Amino acid sequence: MIIKKEDLAVVDMEFMNDVHYEDVEIINELFELVLTYEKEPSDENDISLSQKYQEWISHTVEHFKGEEVLMQEKQFPAYEFHKGEHDNALKIMYGKFQDFQENNDISILKIYLIQELPSWLIQHIATMDTITARFFKTGISPCSIAK
Repeated sequence: MIIKKEDLAVVDMEFMNDVHYEDVEIINELFELVLTYEKEPSDENDISLSQKYQEWISHTVEHFKGEEVLMQEKQFPAYEFHKGEHDNALKIMYGKFQDFQENNDISILKIYLIQELPSWLIQHIATMDTITARFFKTGISPCSIAK
């Protein structure tokens, strides 16, 4: 297990917390498949790993899309910045998997899942998602407070 639910900030919108917990479950399952593939890089393990990675990407695309639609509907002031974070995260996710497929080097995914992803996810939820959820709940954002 590389991320625990307890590592994540709880935000003001329950649907967001639920999706974050689903993310953690998929990421941890993916990490177990990375470890399995590392021990035995068989075609079967490659297929399982690839399927789980694609599931994670699909889940993440839907996760981000759900937040972004609501941000637009509610005219969240920091929409462009938050969406930019999402776009960059997806670009990295796609890129790491492509690098793994091209180089057949499992350490690319292992390092990403251990060193890069957890800190980004925890930080993103504690900052961007916390502020966004507060805005969804109250209509108030520190991004829109006049000086």
